[in-house]
Amino acid sequence: MSATVLDPTATGRHAAAGRDSREPALKVEGLWKIFGAKADRIIGTPDEHLGRKELQAKTGCLAAVKDVSFEVAPGEVFVVMGLSGSGKSTLVRLLTRLIEPTAGTVTIDGEDVTRAGRARLRQMRRNHMAMVFQQFGLLPHRKVIDNVAYGLEVRGESKPKRLARAQEMVDLVGLSGYEGSFPDQLSGGMQQRVGLARALAVDPQVLFFDEPFSALDPLIRRDMQNEVCRLHEEVGKTMVFITHDLQEALKLGDRILIMRDGEVVQIGTPAEVVANPADDYVRDFVSDVPRSHVLTLRYVVRPPRAGESLEGPVMQADCVVRDAARQVLASALPVRVFEGERFLGVVDDEDVLRVVVAEEPAALGGAGAASPGGAA
Repeated sequence: MSATVLDPTATGRHAAAGRDSREPALKVEGLWKIFGAKADRIIGTPDEHLGRKELQAKTGCLAAVKDVSFEVAPGEVFVVMGLSGSGKSTLVRLLTRLIEPTAGTVTIDGEDVTRAGRARLRQMRRNHMAMVFQQFGLLPHRKVIDNVAYGLEVRGESKPKRLARAQEMVDLVGLSGYEGSFPDQLSGGMQQRVGLARALAVDPQVLFFDEPFSALDPLIRRDMQNEVCRLHEEVGKTMVFITHDLQEALKLGDRILIMRDGEVVQIGTPAEVVANPADDYVRDFVSDVPRSHVLTLRYVVRPPRAGESLEGPVMQADCVVRDAARQVLASALPVRVFEGERFLGVVDDEDVLRVVVAEEPAALGGAGAASPGGAA
């Protein structure tokens, strides 16, 4: 199946990240991982076009990641989402070369990770990338401060310097006062904060998260999602986040890559994915998402009607409908919607309510969800 790849410069909730014109922080081109004997002989033959089950039945090989390409802008939160077995965790391990790719390239900060020798790869892992795992991976015999400083210790930083940096990160993630505690004295959420602090301490170009919160209780998970959002606002790191949870993807991601059977199905901002699902697979994923929580005003904006006033308040197109609703409903005049200085159209209370009511099928007598008006 061909992937629907939407414009990475499209306006989203964090528009600045998507419009960054600098060199990508992460660039992936034609990445494959095929497990099995003679796996490298499949690419470039008709067999590469077989589905996962058909390929495995014919050759005994499993295509875990199949011809994946994408770019991540500096400072962007890029979420890779899919069900179990979709290839997302294999993909993140390929990006850091914890698993060797069968084919393709991964470039971080302009340097080809796939061509790096062992010594250079170790340097890149110590200085340019960091990873936060589902299993926290903390050293049980070391205190919090020493766990956070571990990456700097491996790098060869002096003890005073690494402990000073570790204390900054402990404070940043909200663990001040727990520096002298051991991991088993902390809750799961606090342990994951230690993992976050350890990853941030090395000041990486790209921070990778492999389903870091899936083992946490729902309330703690929500708190940790909020923590990632806060940390991103404060430190602005490029983040690649792996999850199977759509709500988590929508909450965290500037853009989302959806995988199925090792392939890219769709890439887009949360609003793009919800408003324009690429196929039935994605449509099923987003069917229960409250649209007003995700769609922005650009998805409900419309041209002014004849004689309609253009003296109403001004709002930006990337404002989420739910956040805009109060001002739109309170205004006696249609709200004018702009993208920067460019006028896109207007939105009134009916346009907003159309989206909100679509989330309540019962209010429509079971008629189903209505589509919001306006053009993307």
